[in-house]
Amino acid sequence: MLPLALTQGDPAGVGPLATLLAWRKLRKTADCAFYLRGSPDILADRARAAGLEVPFADIQQPGDALSVFENALPILPLDTPSVSAGVPSIDTAASIIASIQECVQDVMSGKASAIVTNPIAKSLLKSAGFKHPGHTEFLAELAGRAVDSPAPLPVMLLVGGGLRVALATIHMPLRAVPDALSTEHIQTVSRIVLEALPRLFGEHEARLGVCGLNPHAGEDGMLGAEDENIIKPAIHQLQYDGYAVTGPRPGDTVFHEMLEGRYDAVLAMYHDQGLIPVKTLDIWGGVNITLGLPFIRTSPDHGTAYDAAASGKVRPDSLIAALRQARQMATHKLDYDNAHEG
Repeated sequence: MLPLALTQGDPAGVGPLATLLAWRKLRKTADCAFYLRGSPDILADRARAAGLEVPFADIQQPGDALSVFENALPILPLDTPSVSAGVPSIDTAASIIASIQECVQDVMSGKASAIVTNPIAKSLLKSAGFKHPGHTEFLAELAGRAVDSPAPLPVMLLVGGGLRVALATIHMPLRAVPDALSTEHIQTVSRIVLEALPRLFGEHEARLGVCGLNPHAGEDGMLGAEDENIIKPAIHQLQYDGYAVTGPRPGDTVFHEMLEGRYDAVLAMYHDQGLIPVKTLDIWGGVNITLGLPFIRTSPDHGTAYDAAASGKVRPDSLIAALRQARQMATHKLDYDNAHEG
């Protein structure tokens, strides 16, 4: 199994210390071997401040991580300006972006099995000319650029607390959501989720619960027309095509229904509709996954948390969960692809 590629994220955030703590937790877990594309100096500084003894190994290529992981944290060094924990600097923007780009190159060239991304601050990168709403959209562009084709449609999937929740829309104001929804778009997103469930999660009879947009899923059009006119036709077409899809279901019950075992994933219509239940059930251990890309990508389900970085009070739970989730998905993918060869 190839190693996991871990981006450095914002070096002023919790990423460096979380990386150190994650390695200490996972170092004896050979199948979770990862390497960091980042700054050894910043990691060493965070280790000293936290009183951690963490040996580092500067490696030459991703595959070298496998032989050293148990005894040292593997690093592919990346020039990064010095920055204090909790004090973001625009000077680090280029290295943050470079780490993401290089990890994408690693996985697209078959040198890593998946990408795990440490948190970035979108506002900091935007001030440096970054034109993407977030990680997810940037990764989609890089994936398209690598094969000289349009960027694929990225689908955000959150995992935690027994839930898998995909989003029909991602980073946009709430008032823009209804206009962003269409029957075709909901079908496309649903298919991406339904086709990922067997390949990446081992759910071979995938079932999807689709959440309505409006209260009570529109209540037969009395509380908004989108559920009747946009979402329901998408579900009918998916059912006609042979997919196990249910909905639109009210947002106040669909997540409980998944916990009861009725679905393998839920499709929410907008960001907070999907993230609130996941974070309520598992605020520390949630994982953000991007479906629709030609590679596996996971991320801790939190931001840079500069205050926590400055105080040194960092919990690595979500990063550890993201690394484990990436490994599980890579294993499922390998098994699925081997079973369906030819």
